[in-house]
Amino acid sequence: MNNDFWSHRYKEQNTGWDIGYASTPIKEYIDQLKNKELKILIPGAGNSYEAEYLFKKGFQNISVCDIAQEPLDNLKNRLPDFPEEKILNKDFFHLKETYDLILEQTFFCAIPVAKRQNYAEKSRELLNENGRIAGLFFDFELKEDGPPFGGSKEEYLTYFSPYFNIDILERCYNSIPPRQGNELFFKFRKK
Repeated sequence: MNNDFWSHRYKEQNTGWDIGYASTPIKEYIDQLKNKELKILIPGAGNSYEAEYLFKKGFQNISVCDIAQEPLDNLKNRLPDFPEEKILNKDFFHLKETYDLILEQTFFCAIPVAKRQNYAEKSRELLNENGRIAGLFFDFELKEDGPPFGGSKEEYLTYFSPYFNIDILERCYNSIPPRQGNELFFKFRKK
């Protein structure tokens, strides 16, 4: 699952995970954020509806990262004022800058299962002291034929507990109807 794989998915419009807007749990989490100066990263950002929502709410220090160029171009077309230097056509695992918040939406469950431990470690590395990672994980049986690959609360805790204090990891009460019962909302703080 390299750049060509994901670019092909966007070119063929084979993007079943893309709902066309920021999901309700993410929007409600963003709505309670008070500090508009937070340095935020959205990895595997895709069409970046979350970044668009943040930007329109006055957050200015948002970076989006995706290995495929097509969804990043889609964001730039929708938001021409979004800072070009904050649109990162890179592999998440090669990022070096640090952030206050990583906002997770569908990326973690799209990467190969063998890289999940690396994702937890890299997230910790990319966060400033007292940094947080928050968002959604899929909560359904792990599949071999993903993405998405799914997973469970217990599995996720094995990856993240060594690096993060677990503030919240629970079934979403406000998922969109097609994802009802299949999402976990989480908020972790860097140890």
